[in-house]
Amino acid sequence: MADDLHPAATVASQVSAFYEAHPYPPPVDDLAGYRERWNERRRRADSHLFWPGEPYRDDRSILVAGCGTTQAARYALRWPRAKVIGIDVSASSIAFTQKLKRRYGLENLQVRQLAVERAAELGEGFDHVVCTGVLHHLADPDAGLRGLREVLAPTGALHLMVYAPYGRAGVYLLQDYCRRLGIRPTAAEIADLVASLASLPPDHPLAPLLRSSPDFRDPAGLADALLHPQDRAYSVPQLLQFLDDGGLSFGRWLRQAQYLPQCGALAVSPHHRLLDQRPPAEQYAAVELFRGTMARHSLVARRSDHAASGPDFEGDAWLGYVPVRMPDTISVRDRLPPGAAAVLINRAHTYTDLYLPIDAEQDAWLAAVDGKRTIGGLISGQMGSRFAARDFFQQLWRYDQVVFDQARP
Repeated sequence: MADDLHPAATVASQVSAFYEAHPYPPPVDDLAGYRERWNERRRRADSHLFWPGEPYRDDRSILVAGCGTTQAARYALRWPRAKVIGIDVSASSIAFTQKLKRRYGLENLQVRQLAVERAAELGEGFDHVVCTGVLHHLADPDAGLRGLREVLAPTGALHLMVYAPYGRAGVYLLQDYCRRLGIRPTAAEIADLVASLASLPPDHPLAPLLRSSPDFRDPAGLADALLHPQDRAYSVPQLLQFLDDGGLSFGRWLRQAQYLPQCGALAVSPHHRLLDQRPPAEQYAAVELFRGTMARHSLVARRSDHAASGPDFEGDAWLGYVPVRMPDTISVRDRLPPGAAAVLINRAHTYTDLYLPIDAEQDAWLAAVDGKRTIGGLISGQMGSRFAARDFFQQLWRYDQVVFDQARP
């Protein structure tokens, strides 16, 4: 009877018990390579991605909500001058995080066993709130989002990741399959599930994820994907409404090129003009449907009462922006399209059409990007190319090749 009266509490206890038995992501002991990768260049690019209108800072307060086994420790390593607090409902995850804290001497890290919905009990606000892969597992995601908004500082940035429905169609088919057979997340039944998945038809909607997703490479990941007691997904319109209902406004996609009709194959398709006439939210929704395989959405959100605007290329403000290269970008210089001096690729992208050919003049501008000079300074003496430069740097931003420091006078 109590379960019938309090279904949300029942789901919450089931989720907590699931993660006690199957901590996720799987615990790791060695984060030395991760700490080495997070150098000053990467930190600066990350800072301007979340706060383009503010000077670079590395001492912000950070809440990692639903930190799992390693995420809070990773943030404490990547931002050694920041104050980091990690919360999670799983005692096992907290214990693993404490172990990493001791191993790496993370004096800037605190951890507490606490539900995301109760984040306000920490009694403080945060410049940066990170909640990835969590809200879609809550009995009441809206309550979780409201809890995060409550502790987000007025000018703070929320990094949110939730599941997307279309790219996870195969996951939901197999989840239903497992429910119908009564498969439980025990070691023996997970092993049988792994063996059974080897017989999955090669054209099953789950097959691409089995080949490419790290979620299926270990028993804990497989259990998290297919046997989790609570799981929902958000299409783009549902996600934007979710944010609005929670008192938040959309800032940008963490990697935005895959959502933009100005990038990739859609940029040269007959539908480009139709897409370009739609407002941004409708563009994002249409592109999600066209691509069809997005399995998650990762974005930056802000409080609705302190929303920040993106870069402005209509007036002259862009001349004062300082472009900062994203760390995962590369320039390819062999087997080029006709007329190209290089092709730019962001290795964090998963869609192969998201490459940007550039000509010799653009290549020279890109080579001059040093994270210090404004666009106006980079093209000084070439003001005849002003509009070409504007379009080029806007494309670099759209393709996740650069972020901008917009705080310079």
